[in-house]
Amino acid sequence: MIIDKYNKRAKEINSLLCVGLDPDFEKLPEKFKTLPHPQFEFNKYIIGETHEFAAAYKPNMGSYEVRGAKGWEDLEMTMDYLRKNYPDIFTICDAKRADIGYTNELYAKAIFDTLGFDAVTLHPYLGQEALKPFLDRKDKVSIILCRTSNPGAGELQDLITTPEARPLWWVVAEKVSKEWNKNSNCMLVVGATYPAELGEVRKIVGDLTILVPGIGTQGGSVKEVMEAGLSSEKLGLIVSSSKAIIFSENLKEEARKLCEEIRSNL
Repeated sequence: MIIDKYNKRAKEINSLLCVGLDPDFEKLPEKFKTLPHPQFEFNKYIIGETHEFAAAYKPNMGSYEVRGAKGWEDLEMTMDYLRKNYPDIFTICDAKRADIGYTNELYAKAIFDTLGFDAVTLHPYLGQEALKPFLDRKDKVSIILCRTSNPGAGELQDLITTPEARPLWWVVAEKVSKEWNKNSNCMLVVGATYPAELGEVRKIVGDLTILVPGIGTQGGSVKEVMEAGLSSEKLGLIVSSSKAIIFSENLKEEARKLCEEIRSNL
């Protein structure tokens, strides 16, 4: 199973850390801005400083798409670099794609085949049928948004949708784990800022792996995440931090500290 790639890396380095490769061009150090491929060079620097602690890397598409063809090229170069130099590290395309089936076929080819990602984040709103081009890829992972980390997440995700008074995020967790995961290639997204809901999701989905953004600048607690979300095998989490690491004064030290905090709560 493709998810075994992440688990193997996590076990080998004793880390559940995912580093977000979100190189906002405006925030790049000046020495990178003048280079022909500024985002790629910055990413290469980040990877060099953090790879010993990283079980996964997660580029956010918006950071690259805003620069048009130049950004796409830097993302392609980043992925080529990771595959060549760190093929054992799990890669997640943070794209949050959602569309009808045919368009999703194109998205899947672009993300999985052209760019070579192991996984992609997806919206569940259009249902299982629409996500079939992703879910059918047994060699890749579909990471479905469930309970997101943003403050306004509850506007829709907390809506009661069943006679048993289950909120929408609960239904998504159950649907994905019980019905959509036929190829054992699904994960969920649950924000670190909602540890109680994370704990409930863990009860629903068993040992399904959960991507947990919201550590760092959004204020999520590593201790609370680990207590609520670890699987029975002390895995099952991808703990993600982006800006708090990559734009810090000493990003290697920030990655090390977060990695050690994760380890101390295993």
